[in-house]
Amino acid sequence: MQQRQDLRNLAIIAHVDHGKTTLVDAMLWQSGVFRVNEQVAERVMDSLDLEREKGITIMAKNTAIVYKGTKINIVDTPGHADFGGEVERTLNMVDGVMLLVDATEGPLPQTRFVLGKALSHGLPPIVVINKIDRPDRRIQEVLDEVYDLFIDLDATEEQLDFPVLYTNAKAGIALTDPEGKGRDLVPLFEAIIASIPAPAYDPGSPLQFLVTNLQHSDYVGRIAVGKVVNGSLRKGPGVALLKPDGAQRETSLSVVYTYEGLNRVEQDEIHAGDIAAVAGVEDIFIGDTLGDPADPRPLPAITVEEPTISMVFSVNTSPLAGKEGRYLTSRHIKERLDKELLYNVSLRVEQAENRDSFRVSARGELQLAVLVETMRREGFELSLSKPRVITRRVDGQTMEPKELAVVDIPEKFIGIVTEMMSARRGKMVKMVNNGFGRVRLEFEIPSRGLIGFRSQFLTDTHGTGILNTLVVGRLPYAGEISGRPNGVLVSDRDGKAVTYAIFHLQPRGIIFVSPNDPVYPGMIVGENSRPQDLWVNMCKEKKLTNIRASGTDEALRLIPPRQFTLEQAMEYISDDELVEVTPKSIRLRKMKIK
Repeated sequence: MQQRQDLRNLAIIAHVDHGKTTLVDAMLWQSGVFRVNEQVAERVMDSLDLEREKGITIMAKNTAIVYKGTKINIVDTPGHADFGGEVERTLNMVDGVMLLVDATEGPLPQTRFVLGKALSHGLPPIVVINKIDRPDRRIQEVLDEVYDLFIDLDATEEQLDFPVLYTNAKAGIALTDPEGKGRDLVPLFEAIIASIPAPAYDPGSPLQFLVTNLQHSDYVGRIAVGKVVNGSLRKGPGVALLKPDGAQRETSLSVVYTYEGLNRVEQDEIHAGDIAAVAGVEDIFIGDTLGDPADPRPLPAITVEEPTISMVFSVNTSPLAGKEGRYLTSRHIKERLDKELLYNVSLRVEQAENRDSFRVSARGELQLAVLVETMRREGFELSLSKPRVITRRVDGQTMEPKELAVVDIPEKFIGIVTEMMSARRGKMVKMVNNGFGRVRLEFEIPSRGLIGFRSQFLTDTHGTGILNTLVVGRLPYAGEISGRPNGVLVSDRDGKAVTYAIFHLQPRGIIFVSPNDPVYPGMIVGENSRPQDLWVNMCKEKKLTNIRASGTDEALRLIPPRQFTLEQAMEYISDDELVEVTPKSIRLRKMKIK
């Protein structure tokens, strides 16, 4: 085997919001990718609108910098557990990882997930303790927790011998000593060159290129991204497309790219060890191998964790259907879901019981919500069922997904959070008090228990609680879990909501609509203060008379209605209810309407 000493391939992994994308920004600036006077948006790697709005990375992104003549390919990966499929794919392209950990929060559930995957791939790590400028930093304690996590994940002696750096990503500073003073990221660049192995390849082997990601261009069509494991990748004919099922055919590449900064740059040939992108093969998919027709050697297909939760996507059948969207039919929905499967290997789609419905399975509610939000912005209308966990039968016993829920709360909320978790079949396994007035609690809980929990959790902790979760296995079915305690107010007729009706229904509960909002029979217009559902007339107007009494014409004061985000609506509904999603509206309704 030979090594490309002029190359390093690195993935940055971490829990969500620990500073991966910010650090990549700083690395790009200090490596000279941008001009001094160039205007560049913060978190430049988060190119999707949803990524910028939510402040999270959803899709893995490739970039490359050059330091002292060595090209460093960097992959910025998502930090949220729901997008773990992106992380798993990415690890097939790199030779080492940089693990970022917040200097205050320490390792969290997703840290465990991404590090476990990296260690199982045999990848050597660099540990970076980030946000060392925080006043509540716990640098030594966090480092000890990282060591404990490595040991718990059965890291090898070589993997345990990792270099440690301390960074302030916002300021673009890296240190080998947390008490030292720094000016730049040079110590980090030096650690990457010294600790991440150069990519190895067999000079006698033919071409092997594993597709780990797909992108699209309006100019060249589908673009496949991956690593040239062996051989050379050339533009033009003479390439074999090798499918995981053994099928193969000869094809041609119209364009071959490598990465420079944030750009794809056309090349005639790319050698082994480098990360590349190719275009010209429309039926290429994630997990396929490009090889030599004379000596085809397919690489092992990519595998990811199985989905844990599912929802039914259906045609919107409400009386308001078709007023706001462009894509309304089951054919439109199926074509869009099939397209999503090309790029998202952790998603599953199957026909539901109804021919106009499709069961979509994913890693979590957020992954499903991001898909739905993307579809509604594209002009789709659809109905969504309540999320359900995916169970399995093992040795005659029903097994359901189990999650590790890590809760960070002020001390005064310990009692109420513990009670909430217990009611949802959660068991406390750990409690840590770091002495800053906040406590970290860890629970093992069925995934079912977390559906609809986040909104209640934020309400009961007055918006101060932080909840992170990770699927950690399966457990025997834990029994019934009580759902929403309150019933709903349901409109009994068509029309528009009227101020007079809303005012007189406010004592009944919480209202979800505003005056002049359209309503229809079966649409949920509020939450009842009692457990039962109540059908109400939201269109009732004041009876007019020719007799005026003192005070009767005073303005009616309305409480602002409760507005749902998509995620909140998905969590809120019961088994007999749906979320109606259109490009402009999110409504709740009963499955069966009058």
